[in-house]
Amino acid sequence: MPRAKKDESQTLRALLQMRELLLRGEFRSGERIREIPLAARLHVSRTPLRLVLGRLEEEGLVAARPTGGFIASEFSVRDIRDGIELRGALEGTAAKLAAERVTKSEDLAEIRKCLARIDRLTQRWTSGTDSLAKYIVLNAQFHDQLVDLAQSPMVRRAVARAVALPFASPNAFLMGHALKKEGREIVTLSQVHHRAIVDAIAHREPARAEAMAREHSRLARTSLEMILRDKHLLSQVPGASLIRFPDMAEREAGRGV
Repeated sequence: MPRAKKDESQTLRALLQMRELLLRGEFRSGERIREIPLAARLHVSRTPLRLVLGRLEEEGLVAARPTGGFIASEFSVRDIRDGIELRGALEGTAAKLAAERVTKSEDLAEIRKCLARIDRLTQRWTSGTDSLAKYIVLNAQFHDQLVDLAQSPMVRRAVARAVALPFASPNAFLMGHALKKEGREIVTLSQVHHRAIVDAIAHREPARAEAMAREHSRLARTSLEMILRDKHLLSQVPGASLIRFPDMAEREAGRGV
């Protein structure tokens, strides 16, 4: 393998490993990230490691220290709500553009196949994590295909940046419901939204498509609020250790969320 390709491959591997470490809770929010032991742990030199940390700073998972180096980011509940709102606005734009630009029914063939797969999954739903894990894969496909239908590289890039924000992706909180009946209820409602979005695109109704996509994004907000009322479910949510919850004084003062 050429040296440039090998370096690129090692950097990508280190990026994926470091992102996983952060989301798995290996670093607490505000914890300084020490580069020398981390480089050894990831089997890369400090130069590609700094590239990795720079990329993770763009994603919001780490923050630069004023005196140099990086710390693991922390996210308030307000930050999470804002991220969900941002994704909803962008996916609403994607749905609107799709309704304006899709002119042939065959252009919707792939997203309709995805809907059919989700229907089959819900019909044979089982409790626990197995069915929900399969749904997460299909849900990601649906959202990706929706953005493709907008036929806009600009929207594609903006959505990619938004969903890279921790807790803003369509699947961010779903595993928190794996062991509760709400899991299937949320999936069922989500599928109703999916079908309404595709129907609006098929009938070339941009305003309806946009409104439905924005409403659909709020299911993530509903999932968040459910989990906040039952915090032991947070153990199922990737990156939960990075969330800063308001203390009692903040809640009484109406701040921090």
